[in-house]
Amino acid sequence: MDESGEGRLFARFEKYAEFADIQRSLLALDLTVVPTAEESKEEAVKLQKLSNILDEYQEQSYLLDPYLEGLVVPVVDSLKSHAHASISHPSTIFSSERVQRVALLLYRYIKCRGYKTIIRFYPHEIADLSIALNYMQNANTLVVEVNQWALRYTFLLWLSLICMLPFDLAQFDEVEGGNQTALSIEHIGKGFLSNAGLEREGAAIMLSRLYMRKDTLTIFHLYLSWCKDTIRESKDPFTVIGLLQVLCEVLKSGSVGQVEVALPDVLDIAATLEGESTLYANTVVRKYKTKLVSRVALRILPARSARGTDSQDDIDVPDSIEIVLEQLFQSLQDKDTVVRWSAAKGIARISDRLPTDFADQVLDTIMGLFSIHSVAAARIYDLPAIAESTWHGSSLACAEMARRGLVSSERLPELLNWLSKALYFDLRKGAHSIGSSVRDAAAYVIWALARSKNPSELAPHAEKLARQLVTVSLYDREIHIRRAASAAFQEHVGRTGLFPHGIDVLRKTDFYAVGIRRNAFLVAAPQVAEHPEYRRYLFDHLLDVPLRHWDANMRQLASQSLRLICLLDLSGLGPQVCSRAAKLLESPDNTDIHGGLLALTELSIACRDRASSEVEREQQMRDIFKYLAIVPHAVLVGSRNEIVTAAACQLIASTMTLAEISMGPNTSVPKWRQVVDFGLKHRRVPVQEAAAMAMASISKLVDCFTTVTRLIRELSSGSFSSQQSLGRVLGVIDYDSFPKCLPDSISCLLECARPSPKAFSANIEARRNCYIAIPQIIQNIVPHLDDRVSPEVFASLFDALLCGLEDYTIDERGDVGSWIRMACVRGLTSVSEILFSNAKTIIHFDDYLPPLKYHLAVIGILKQGVERLDNVRQDAGECILRLLRLPLPDVNDAGRWQLPSCGLLMELFASGTETVSWSDGHWLFPRAVRLLEIAEYRQPILKGLVISLGSKTDSIHRPVSTSLSAYARSLPASGPTDAYDLVTFANDLIKYAKANLGSNNIVVPVLQTFNVLLEAGALKKLSSDNSGIKSLDSLHLMASQHVDRLKSVQRIHESMKIVINLLAFDVMFERCITSLPSFLAHRFPTIRSDAAELLYLKIQSLDLNRDTEEVEELLLETEWTSSDVEAVRQHAQHVVELFKGEI
Repeated sequence: MDESGEGRLFARFEKYAEFADIQRSLLALDLTVVPTAEESKEEAVKLQKLSNILDEYQEQSYLLDPYLEGLVVPVVDSLKSHAHASISHPSTIFSSERVQRVALLLYRYIKCRGYKTIIRFYPHEIADLSIALNYMQNANTLVVEVNQWALRYTFLLWLSLICMLPFDLAQFDEVEGGNQTALSIEHIGKGFLSNAGLEREGAAIMLSRLYMRKDTLTIFHLYLSWCKDTIRESKDPFTVIGLLQVLCEVLKSGSVGQVEVALPDVLDIAATLEGESTLYANTVVRKYKTKLVSRVALRILPARSARGTDSQDDIDVPDSIEIVLEQLFQSLQDKDTVVRWSAAKGIARISDRLPTDFADQVLDTIMGLFSIHSVAAARIYDLPAIAESTWHGSSLACAEMARRGLVSSERLPELLNWLSKALYFDLRKGAHSIGSSVRDAAAYVIWALARSKNPSELAPHAEKLARQLVTVSLYDREIHIRRAASAAFQEHVGRTGLFPHGIDVLRKTDFYAVGIRRNAFLVAAPQVAEHPEYRRYLFDHLLDVPLRHWDANMRQLASQSLRLICLLDLSGLGPQVCSRAAKLLESPDNTDIHGGLLALTELSIACRDRASSEVEREQQMRDIFKYLAIVPHAVLVGSRNEIVTAAACQLIASTMTLAEISMGPNTSVPKWRQVVDFGLKHRRVPVQEAAAMAMASISKLVDCFTTVTRLIRELSSGSFSSQQSLGRVLGVIDYDSFPKCLPDSISCLLECARPSPKAFSANIEARRNCYIAIPQIIQNIVPHLDDRVSPEVFASLFDALLCGLEDYTIDERGDVGSWIRMACVRGLTSVSEILFSNAKTIIHFDDYLPPLKYHLAVIGILKQGVERLDNVRQDAGECILRLLRLPLPDVNDAGRWQLPSCGLLMELFASGTETVSWSDGHWLFPRAVRLLEIAEYRQPILKGLVISLGSKTDSIHRPVSTSLSAYARSLPASGPTDAYDLVTFANDLIKYAKANLGSNNIVVPVLQTFNVLLEAGALKKLSSDNSGIKSLDSLHLMASQHVDRLKSVQRIHESMKIVINLLAFDVMFERCITSLPSFLAHRFPTIRSDAAELLYLKIQSLDLNRDTEEVEELLLETEWTSSDVEAVRQHAQHVVELFKGEI
């Protein structure tokens, strides 16, 4: 169970004790004392802990109820005491931060449990009015500070509670009959109505409670006049929203008499709002206006009684109800969902209090909205985009009516007819579609009908409704629609029991089964289609909707689902797929053509799997292949029709037969070869891959030597995209059946895969594809490997993959060479697996994969596994695990292929059962450094670690630095020849740098590694060993020699840090001091200033047993970035002299 509380269900307030302790410590603080910065930080942390705990219980806030009084009352009392002290002792200074935290804590309670629950624990005595009112009026209290919004909000709620007490406000007036107290409260509330935050919410609640009092009716009438004037004069939507919130609260809880008197003014306010276009453009304003007129109608209608009784049907409906309903019908078509939702609830609540006939007319009007945009539309998909708002609002209103049992039996068929269309409401709009809200609301209506209608009324429609809901729950694009339809289906199964095979279908289409689109299409749908009652409907829907959907992924899944359903009755459904797909191919819309081609491709797969004989299979393939001729050739090879081209190539790959190839130009699709050639040269990768698969199918039927030779010639010298296609097609050709073109293909791949081929030098994707093709070819020819390629040719292929591990090409996109390295990591692993598993059939296995070559491959993969890129490490890690678990080849002396120290590798990387990620540096590098214990892996692993340590990414640099430092500290200064020691470790790093002095990409990371080790104190042991001192001397020499010739600022900077860090070693002190002028007087000003700063800090941190005061003063006072280089050089030399004078 998740200990963080996220997604967890609680049984009680488990953290009450911890919560109460933290709160007590927070409330115990003196509000008159200003905390220090440290204290303030600690208090903020405590408040955050309390907030986090309350957030955990947000979804189950009722569990706090037994504890609320003991928790909330002390917080409220603290604020009350603060307010009382602020009024009685105005000179007292309170800590704004601490008062704010107490107010924020109270707000957190309100946020968690709601103000109506928390307000019960506020003090509610008559005497409290003076405290709260005076505090809010006093300009010298904290309430006026901008950041004290929580304090203002909580005090406004307190005033709202006090306003509900049954006492006369006039008794607090200083002048009799002046209503001063009420006006003061009103003035405070109006002042906050224009705020955008929670103060407006609190002020609206307080004013509504004030106006509902019997002794403030006069003030309320004045407020209504003020509202009308404000709406006409103000263009501020926040103010208007606030005043509407007040009116909505009054209309909700005020007396009937008060509402009846205010009715004309309220309707006038609503009409005035509609006339103010600027204000009415605001969504929230329209929402509250809709809520306002709804509540007017609800308050002037009699209370709800049992539907269908005489008392219900005999009431007189005021004329104003029709006015309100007309406005709500308009709001149902609003462009914003919140307005439509408010109108739908308002209409349903009003209808629930109307006579049956009147409510039936309301439902008729709502359903009439569906037809507004449907008159000129031939089908649901031809509706204009604006219809979404109308259909959504109508569906919501129908749902709310259905929930309340307001849908009569006579209206049910018409409603279900509209819902059957709303369930499929999906309108294309640009690159996306609209209508998911309509489909969601339609499912809501059907769900509501299951809860409110008698099963006997639903029985005539049950089977059709079941099929529609199942179809939507399986084949809708959006997850929430599929789940909504599934919930509606479940409700009907549980409450009516009318749906065919209801329980079984529900099990297959439950909340989780339809949650993943692929699972819904390819698993749940075929399972449901096993029931004949649903199969035909699902089949027709796939061909009519998903196969023609605007989303290509939907069409792809639909075609695969269609194949799985056809397999249930291939003889009956297969011919229908062909005929209906043929109609799609005749469409001028590329979307329809694409869907038709995909359907035929998947059907061919089904037929191939089920054919009883080779003759039958070939005839079926030819029958399907000929449908490709329906699509005009210009469409198949259109410049912007890549999805059609790819689908056509897929169909060719799936249906090509030897008979069609043999017919030459007389084939049923004469230009199919041109389509494949066009696809191979296409710029889009999916088209190239589909065309390559078509070539793969053809190569299994006939010898493609001539074609392959031509493709090698054309694609090698073609465009960038054509070059990328070359590796794809050469990798999938069936060389085992027709090996004549194999030598040319291998030569081409080896030529293209070389690090700097002339034709492919800048095309990294093309070279990557060539590397990917190598293991594909090996997989293809391995049954006859001895006959197809010689050990020397195989060695060339294997060497190419090994060489690819060293590709570090960089362009404007970054380390694009990593694409090749990953391809080679996977390729070497796949080739090793292929050969190991087929070792018995390979006569000269040793010649094809010598143990040395295999171990070199593993070493190369391990090196990639510790380098800086997360994705490269992850790929390498997965491949290493595959090789660790790979059985040894079934040959003599198989132990030669056993990985060195295999037990340690298994312990480090394959011992646990949990899934681990090599991309996680904190998990990997503490284990990876232990590979340095294995002599065979030591140098490559060390190089990989150094490269990772040079990474600028903290998530890599930090764990590598920590792990390598810890490992170095664990090594002895020197040891036996066969054991790794610190001297050898340091010398290995120095040798690596010296061997690549011309490459900053290597030298800089090595220097960075030494700096990390020096700063971590990991090399201290070197100073106690003669060999170690030599290593330190070599390091110093490498860092200080020829510094003035270097151009890389980063390399110079790291060299400077090496020299200064070596000052910590007494044996190196004098030599390092002599080298300081090289950096303090360097030609780059930034090096000079950084060297002086770092030297000063190093002197401060080291115990040199020398008086360094003059040196420190000189370092601080010298202008090291000065343009007077000669003066700087003199100061640098003076630093050395001061140091030497103390030696």
